[in-house]
Amino acid sequence: MEIIDRWIEWFPQLMDGYWLSLQVTAVSLLIGIPLGLLFALWVGSKKRLNRALALIFIEVGRGGPVLILLQFFYFGLPTTGLTLSSFTASILALAWSTGSYTSEIIRGGLGAVPQGQREAARTLGLSSWDALRIIILPQGLRIALPPLLGFSLVILQTTSLCFTIALPELVGVANDIGSATFEYMSVLLLTGLMYAAVCVPATIFVGRYEKHLSRYEGA
Repeated sequence: MEIIDRWIEWFPQLMDGYWLSLQVTAVSLLIGIPLGLLFALWVGSKKRLNRALALIFIEVGRGGPVLILLQFFYFGLPTTGLTLSSFTASILALAWSTGSYTSEIIRGGLGAVPQGQREAARTLGLSSWDALRIIILPQGLRIALPPLLGFSLVILQTTSLCFTIALPELVGVANDIGSATFEYMSVLLLTGLMYAAVCVPATIFVGRYEKHLSRYEGA
């Protein structure tokens, strides 16, 4: 079939873009999830400054569309004299968004740790930091892991917006191919299948892992 021949021809170029999408996703998550943990801890902090900073970053990150954050870092910052590459701007925008959303996921996980665990830590004479580090964080992060994995897939899909700031990721490459061949439907169909090839199995895995975790917690 002619469309299959076209797909074979375009596939290497699209894979280059997909690899860049995966890189942006990985780096954004490596920065954003620890940032989300920090925000989650700061929101519950007794220090007003920490709470205020965390709430500002979270509300801006969640309230501002990712597209606006991308435009801000790529087009807005140069007006202040700071010029970023499209790759760096993409990572900063997606990491900020990741940190803002995962902070709520992590807070939910930490809050789901049974109160008895906290009381046991106090009974053992553990300091607040030791109780957090040894007892609460490991259990809370394990509870938060399934939604964090699910959110990671959302970030992978969100990288498709990065073509608006000239990042040659998967959708950007597909758009270039479409502009050159005018076969937008064919190339976008292949692009969708490439996303699905990763996201569908990963979604199934996350669902099964969540069920396994629920059985373990209920035991």
